[in-house]
Amino acid sequence: MSQALDAILGYRFTREDLPREALTHRSALQGKGAGRGSNERLEFIGDRVLGLLIAEWIAERFPKEQEGDLGRRLASLVSQPILAHVAETIGLGQALSVAPGEARAGVQRRATVLADALEAALGAIYLDGGLEPARAFVRRAWAEAMDGQAAPPKDAKTALQEWAQKRGLDLPDYAVTGQSGPPHAPVFEVAVTVGKLTGQGSAGNKRAAEQMAAENLYRSLPP
Repeated sequence: MSQALDAILGYRFTREDLPREALTHRSALQGKGAGRGSNERLEFIGDRVLGLLIAEWIAERFPKEQEGDLGRRLASLVSQPILAHVAETIGLGQALSVAPGEARAGVQRRATVLADALEAALGAIYLDGGLEPARAFVRRAWAEAMDGQAAPPKDAKTALQEWAQKRGLDLPDYAVTGQSGPPHAPVFEVAVTVGKLTGQGSAGNKRAAEQMAAENLYRSLPP
């Protein structure tokens, strides 16, 4: 696992346990208890490291912007869709260790799983080598997303609402269409409808799932 993650991340680990943990989805543990040994603890660390490094980067890159604009940039760059896209681009999902049943269900392609695994991988880099290699990885992996932010982005729900209002349509309607997973780690499925158009999203809480659905629909809208 170490060599696989080394190649994906462009970073050579000195600790063998960290890449193994980063690539282990909780389903692969098959009842070993409370997710111990899964990538959830590393995900927790990586989430905080990512927020710090992205905040540092955008403050450096956009020195004239104030907190509001910087906050919108940060929220977008650490959002689940961006994380999932980065993870997919570097091939992280293919290296994940999951239960056979989950693999057949395609769990390695789910946005929530990809985003969590990417944060775990970043947490592993930080614990193994500190902030400098973590910073180097983030600036490499997020370069495309950062370059795509010519202006501070609006959050997807706001952008979708404005699109509907400009066309005289009813406001977006959000509905929970399903829920799966254990009580301690639920996954909510949400659909958003504007006129005859629909978008889908899933996440670990309803608010995030709504954002995912809004982004899914907004990206497919005609200009």
